[in-house]
Amino acid sequence: MVPQKNKKIILENGSEYCGFGFGAPGSKVVEIVFNTSMVGYQEILSDPSYTDQGVVMTYPLIGNYGMADEDYETRIPTIGALIVREYNDEPSNFRSTKTLGAVMEQYGIVGLYGIDTRKLTREIRDFGSCKALITSADLPLAEGMDILQNTALPTDQVSRVSRKQIERYRAVNPRLHVVAIDCGMKQNIVRSLNARGCHVTVVPWNTPAETVESLYPDGVFLSNGPGDPTDVPEVIETIRALRGKYPIFGICLGHQLLSLAYGAKTYKLKFGHRGGNHPVRNLLTDRVEITSQNHSYAVDTDSLAGTPLQVTHINLLDNTVEGVACDKDKAFGVQYHPESAPGPQDSAYLFDRFIRLMEETSHA
Repeated sequence: MVPQKNKKIILENGSEYCGFGFGAPGSKVVEIVFNTSMVGYQEILSDPSYTDQGVVMTYPLIGNYGMADEDYETRIPTIGALIVREYNDEPSNFRSTKTLGAVMEQYGIVGLYGIDTRKLTREIRDFGSCKALITSADLPLAEGMDILQNTALPTDQVSRVSRKQIERYRAVNPRLHVVAIDCGMKQNIVRSLNARGCHVTVVPWNTPAETVESLYPDGVFLSNGPGDPTDVPEVIETIRALRGKYPIFGICLGHQLLSLAYGAKTYKLKFGHRGGNHPVRNLLTDRVEITSQNHSYAVDTDSLAGTPLQVTHINLLDNTVEGVACDKDKAFGVQYHPESAPGPQDSAYLFDRFIRLMEETSHA
């Protein structure tokens, strides 16, 4: 007997996709986006940058290697939902401790499988990211459209996912001290800095510049995170107060916030960049890097004119800004994720660049 489909997605334009539910029960309104990564669903599920978003995985089989305790990017996943073609609830992996569905149920994350994810991805690509309702298959379309029309997507994601208090992560024989402003920070960023001899002090998103300075850092790191960068003016003001005093390195949302602090502007992309296969040209070396990305917003190229920022990297798919730098202030940022895990390792040199800037400053 063929099981009856019990869950569906309704998009703002009225499209419906019926499938089977997994993970947590219930309904959820999300911003629907797609990710082209072939591996790394655990890191995607636990990346705070996906807060309130329903992620459609273009790779067809998800769940087959389960969930490993060491691979989470945050302690409590805040992703809105996960939509896949085929879900495997019997993983084969000696490191796995739980199934994907069990973890999603534990953290209240709704899931849907058994739909045509290729068709859904094309629709998002053609019409752009939008609100979507994941609900019971028997909900009338008119009721679903009414829910979508009357539900606003939240804008307080950073304040919800950031740490509430200062946390410290010591390296073995640390040489440098980095203060990281947590806007939704992936744990592998901390691992990447610790591996390079940096003691990392992670502070909440709204920590004022005076507090950061009182910690006597060698450098300041600006983390990734969810949402519109203009929703967190407090972080932008902190960056303005710190620029020129310490080397600064920003990733993803941190890159956007750094650009805003120098007077540039940002805008929302039609469907964003999400996946581990985006080619980026380094304009300083003329080399192409394969990068891992996850963002809805980008820095406006024209708005950089008149600022002290130089464009250092561009996306070869759509020519969007992928990196900026202010050499005078020893500040730089990239839109992509050099700490990606799993993912391409082409851009790990950016952490080494940050280390060199801190060493030059501390020895000056």
